[in-house]
Amino acid sequence: MNGQKVNETAAGAPLFAVPFAPRVVWGLALLSTIAIAAYAWSCGGGHADILFTTAVALTIGSLVLLIFRRVLVATLFVTALMTLISLAAFLKHLETDVTLHAYDVVSLLSSWSTVVSFWHEHRQYAIALMVGLALTGALTWAAYSLDEARARRAHTLALFPLLAFMAWIGASLKDADRHTGFYYEDRRVSFFFSSWPETIEAWWRGSLIDAAAHIRGTNFASPASCKIVSKPPHIILIHQESVVPPSHFPSLNYQRDLDPFFRSHDGKLRKLRVETYGGASWLTEFSVITGISALSFGNLHQFVQTIMAGKVRDTLPQALDRCGYHNVAFHPMLRIYLSIGKFLTSEGMHEVFDAKAQAAKSATERDRFYYSNALSYMEQHFKTSSRPLFTFIETMATHGPYSYTYMPEVNVPGGRSGTHPEMHEYLRRLAMAQQDYSFLRADLARRFPGEQFVIVSYGDHQPLTTLPLLGFREDVTIEDVMRSGNDAALITYYTIDVVNYRLAPVPDFEILDVPYLGTILLESAGLTLSEAYRERKRLMTICSGRYHTCSRRREILQFHRRLIDSGLLDAL
Repeated sequence: MNGQKVNETAAGAPLFAVPFAPRVVWGLALLSTIAIAAYAWSCGGGHADILFTTAVALTIGSLVLLIFRRVLVATLFVTALMTLISLAAFLKHLETDVTLHAYDVVSLLSSWSTVVSFWHEHRQYAIALMVGLALTGALTWAAYSLDEARARRAHTLALFPLLAFMAWIGASLKDADRHTGFYYEDRRVSFFFSSWPETIEAWWRGSLIDAAAHIRGTNFASPASCKIVSKPPHIILIHQESVVPPSHFPSLNYQRDLDPFFRSHDGKLRKLRVETYGGASWLTEFSVITGISALSFGNLHQFVQTIMAGKVRDTLPQALDRCGYHNVAFHPMLRIYLSIGKFLTSEGMHEVFDAKAQAAKSATERDRFYYSNALSYMEQHFKTSSRPLFTFIETMATHGPYSYTYMPEVNVPGGRSGTHPEMHEYLRRLAMAQQDYSFLRADLARRFPGEQFVIVSYGDHQPLTTLPLLGFREDVTIEDVMRSGNDAALITYYTIDVVNYRLAPVPDFEILDVPYLGTILLESAGLTLSEAYRERKRLMTICSGRYHTCSRRREILQFHRRLIDSGLLDAL
């Protein structure tokens, strides 16, 4: 009888026949909780951020515990989940300079084509993910067999809302939606957890972008060609980093010789309203290239370049491509920076020269460096091709910080007596930018006397040195400025200049919102507008140059819906 009992026990025993005692399991659970809290602490942030990350992890664990009642299973699952999230965030940041977002998971799982694309482009990561998931599954099954610690569901039901409430408190106290925090701060797991509400919100409304639910109206025709009577001018679009006209600030004491730099060929100073302050150049870049406000994507707007790459059609470069242009970009950062290479290529740039391709020795080369590279490219292009050229150039010399003297060997004026040292340095860099633009313009005329050029320049956002001039204390954060509603903080400029070209009349507004800049550029070059761009022109007129804050908000939302229904914008 005893032998039979032993055999039955042996036959019915689990593969792992040495179960963990409850005190061991609870000890492992405690160590895991401490490890998670220590990880949250090591990633920086205040107590609220640590509370949020830890509480979310424990809330997930309590949910698993509620289902399986096994403490070791819940402990192992949460530990594995945190490890996989952290690793995935690290690898994504390594490849794209952008941290992991909840939308990445939703996007990957919602489309088989996305899964196939991920497999082909990042096979080693896909294999690592599958191995990680398989290992997690195997260990969880083993933990289920080994775990003798059982949690009463009544206790877990009481614990789950308590932990969820702690997570809510942490989310309320922490600055979960920092304007540029997702890029500049190493809080990858915290940002991943924080990104779920905005992702769920987008799916709930059925669109990544704010759009009308349905409208009556015809779809935009998918443009296939561009009618050109004569060869159009070459176009140069210059993204002037952190540049704002000093004349916007009456109290600023500076050399007035700078003022012509900010005036168009007709002597006018044109104001541009952007959607960021002190950083996040990619928002302005997105709006210029696509003709759509980045802010229309709600809390997802900081990730708009990565989530919308390849999802916008009839962009500015694509419109120029239809008109026969060859599109080339000279960017001061590496291609992986915020996936800028992928974004620009997917939106119609034929060639993208990043810092490495241009042999840049630093991230803050003088503007003349990028202009010289572009001029050399133009010389080769004009010798071998009759196609008009669209050249997109981004500069960096005027980027902060301004706590050191940039190129001290260059003797240029800064601020006059009484100017703050950092503003003095900023004005020095503006003087160099002015010199370098004069060099570009003069070389275009000298080297290519038979070619016509339209040059559009714009400031992507104001520098932090303007905080006191806007009425803010110097210790105020970018987030405080963005939340303040101070419209003056969003005003920069744009110019329209020409070389050997007679400019067509263009609409003029007191202040132009940045998504309309591409429309202005196309009109300046005398190019035929597609139906979607003609609608942008109409909106620009009835909204008096405003886009995201247009008083006729419904018109903007209907425009977005028409773009979606016409296949010019993928909504999810």
